[in-house]
This record gives sequence, structure tokens and C-alpha cells, in this order.
Amino acid sequence: MDTVLSGIRSTGNLHLGNYFGALRNFIRMQDENRCYFFIADIHSLTTHPDPKELHENVKNVLVDYLAAGIDPEKSVIYIQSDVPETIELYLYLNMHAYMGELAKTSSFKEKARKQPENVNAGLLTYPTLMAADILIHNADKVPVGKDQEQHLEMTRKFARRFNNFYGVEYFKEPVAYNFGEELIKIPGLDGSGKMGKSEGNAIYLKDSPKEIEKKVKRALTDSGPTEPNSIKPDYIENLFTIMRVVSTPDVLQHYETKWNTCEIRYGDLKKQLAEDIIKVTSPIRERILEIEKNDVYLRKVTKEGAEKARESALKTITDVREIVGFKKF
Repeated sequence: MDTVLSGIRSTGNLHLGNYFGALRNFIRMQDENRCYFFIADIHSLTTHPDPKELHENVKNVLVDYLAAGIDPEKSVIYIQSDVPETIELYLYLNMHAYMGELAKTSSFKEKARKQPENVNAGLLTYPTLMAADILIHNADKVPVGKDQEQHLEMTRKFARRFNNFYGVEYFKEPVAYNFGEELIKIPGLDGSGKMGKSEGNAIYLKDSPKEIEKKVKRALTDSGPTEPNSIKPDYIENLFTIMRVVSTPDVLQHYETKWNTCEIRYGDLKKQLAEDIIKVTSPIRERILEIEKNDVYLRKVTKEGAEKARESALKTITDVREIVGFKKF
């Protein structure tokens, strides 16, 4: 049985990008793998979130996880800060990570550009904390989207470097896992490449039908193609990418044909896209509204999840301490 790990930063409710990028696959894997699913509240500190909002954001992600189908009886669901062993491993990995390679990561460059007044060490070492999240359970597989492929490759590099330096074969080199399918990156509705909260272009699992219709209606379009079988602009391709994951093949083919024959009507496409998104999210939204009121259940899930996660993490950190050379007298 393989160990699979996935996590999402505690920046609020989950959106379609989270769901189709990793969460949906993780749900499918619960019956066949040993699964760990965590809420990365420590990662969120790189952007200095309001302390008053941090707990609420964690709760929102936890509720969305459960409503989307993560089963605490089958998987381990925990909050990152409840497992201090992860931070200890993060420290050890930082001793073997180099500033030059960390500064070259696309995520660091992007964050440094977006928040030039807050280019902190946590942003620089984000890949090592992500690696610690994965290696603390010695995971075999990690369901990730395209935007996280570089970080996963760095995790493999850190695992190899640790093993080579200490002359052991302890850490596995985890692989991206998406059921043999191409890794999915869900685009935003504003014409940008990635759906996300910070970009302000996301559709959330908790959004009401009216909110979804409003957001899709505002999606960037143009006057339509003027030549048959022409290449779609990125902002139009984005709409078709979302349609590929929420609509049936015949619906997608219908609008592909309309595009290729220059008969596309964006009003019709947006109406259909909104309807199909609502079909996917409505059952999840109903469960969210029910679970978020049950604090007793949420406390039980997080308490038991922390206990199970720490049991696994303590074994790893005990082994790592011995490998590094920390021994009791």
C-alpha cells in the first residue's frame, strides 16, 4: 500500500482549481492507499495573514475537505501546525538546501515580485517546508497540479541529497500522481493562467448558483473567431479548459464545433458552463453548509488526525535524528 500526501494552504475556501487539481484524485485514492491530507497553516505565514482570520481560514478549508469527500475514517486529516515534527525536519532539510537553488524557483520569483515589501526567509525556503511536509511521512505519491511540479522535483532532490550525504537509503523520492492522466491546471476566469484566491478569479466550492452565474458571465471574451479552425486566445481556451472538467464530452464537442465553424455564441457557452459548474459544486455546497455548524465533529476530526499524523511523523524524526548523529548519552 502506497503512502499518498496532499495539502492546501489555509487561505480560505477551496476553489475549482483545488478540487480538480488534486482534491478529486485524492478522494479517489482513499480506498487503495494510506492517505495523509493536511491544511498548511504554517505555509500561509509567508504572506503574514491576519491572526484573527487564520483560524477561520483553517476551518473553511477543513470543512471543504470533508464536504468534498475526504473521509477521516479512511484518511488522516490534520492541521500542519499540530505536527511540530514537520518543522524539525524542515530545519534539517534547510541545512542541505542552498540559497542559489531556492532563489531560482519560479514560486519565489513570483512572490518576490508580488510582495516586494515582504520578501522573507519563509518565501525563500518554501520548497524545503513543502519537502518536509511530504518526507515526514515518507510519501510515495503526491497528487499535484502543474504549478507544483517544480516543488515536487525539489523534494526529490532534497531526499536524494540527504540520502547521499549520510550514506543511507532512507527517504523515498515521491512522484506526482494523477491516475496516469496529465496534471491539471485550472485557469482563472479573468484570462490569467491560474485560478486562485490572490488573483481574485476563482469559483469556490461554497459559491451559490447566483454567484457562479455572475462570475462566469464576467469572464473575459471577445467578438469571436473570424476564420474556421483558428487557434483560441488564452482567455477563450481557459473557458474550454474548465468545460473539459465539468461538462460532458458531447457538450464540449458541441462548443468546439461552434468555435471551429465561427458560430460560437459566448452567451450560450457561458450559460452552459455556469450550469455545469453548478451541477458539480451544489452537492458539495450543501454538505459545507451542514458541516460548518458542527464544531464538535470538527474538533474530533482534527484531534484524531493530529494523533495519527504525529505517530507517523515521530517515527520519521526519530530515525532522522539518529541518521544525523543526534544520540542520547
